[in-house]
Formats: sequence, C-alpha cells, structure tokens
Amino acid sequence: MTPYSLAFYLDAVTTGTVLGLRPDDRPDRVAEVLGTEYGENGGRGTLWRDYGLIEFHWHRAGPDDPWAGHHVSLQVHRLARRGRTLVGGALRARYGRFAPRLRFDKLHRLLERRGATLVPVAEAASNAPYFRTYEHPLSRATVTVIATYGEHSTPPELRPGDVYAIQLPAGAGTADCGDTPSRG
Repeated sequence: MTPYSLAFYLDAVTTGTVLGLRPDDRPDRVAEVLGTEYGENGGRGTLWRDYGLIEFHWHRAGPDDPWAGHHVSLQVHRLARRGRTLVGGALRARYGRFAPRLRFDKLHRLLERRGATLVPVAEAASNAPYFRTYEHPLSRATVTVIATYGEHSTPPELRPGDVYAIQLPAGAGTADCGDTPSRG
C-alpha cells in the first residue's frame, strides 16, 4: 500500500473521484461523505464548497434547476501554507496523515507503476513559465506543477517540482483509469 496521502492522490488521478464522490455528485451527496464543515461561496448560477484541501464546484441555469457538478479541485498548495488541519476527518480516516508538499516526480513515478500515464498539455499564457500542467487522458484529471519560482506568481512555500493543484472534471467517468487493460 502506498503510504499516507500519496494513495489519495493516486486514487483521485486514476479514478477521477474523491472518496467515491464524482465531480458531478450533488451537494447533498458530497455533504453526506465529507460532512457539513465547509465554506460556501457562490453567485448567480454558481456554487462551490470549500472543504480545505478539496473544493467541489457546481452550476445551474436558473434558481429552480438542480445543481450540476462542474469539477473538483484538490488545492494541494494549501497544505504547505496552512498546515495539515485542512484535511478533513473523512480523508484522514481513510488515508492517514498528509505531507505538507507533494513532489510531482514521485506522483508521476507511482502513477506510471499503476499503468497511468500523464501527458503535458498546453499551458495558458497567464501561467507560463511558472506552471506546467499534465493530464491523465482517461480520467481527464489534470495535475498542475510549479515549473519555476516567480516572486508574485508562485507560493513562496513551494519549490519547482511541487504539485500546486489537481483538478477532476465532471463527466469523465469513474472507472479505474490505468492504461493497462484489465484481463479477466
């Protein structure tokens, strides 16, 4: 078994889920699993719940329409800045303690061992040259990494090669997305 938080990140990238929650799960389902201790933000047609390390994002066309999941963000960079208290009880119960930083090379190596590839994607001009983003083609999870330090562009607590965030989009499916076909 992969120790501590590494298993969490591997599971999230390969399955596109968090503790079995899909990015398109409704707010009440997310609260059932992660609890009701969250910050809630939103505006006209948008809602997101901030659980510290994890943020769930939804949208809807009108006030009478149901919330539709958009994506989940794993704000890995927050662990280095504000400590391990950002990890909720449900995550700690399943995965144990979380390290303050996640090294991309270690995550990448462990994903490859699972048969899960990451491919570089074109970086938004506003993020270059400070960040690099990689995508798992099957789950569509993206991993954003600090590429180089920028005084006002990157967190001072992180160094090049640290994972900044992981994003899981809605609609990508929830099966284990290792690249090795299953045999049965």
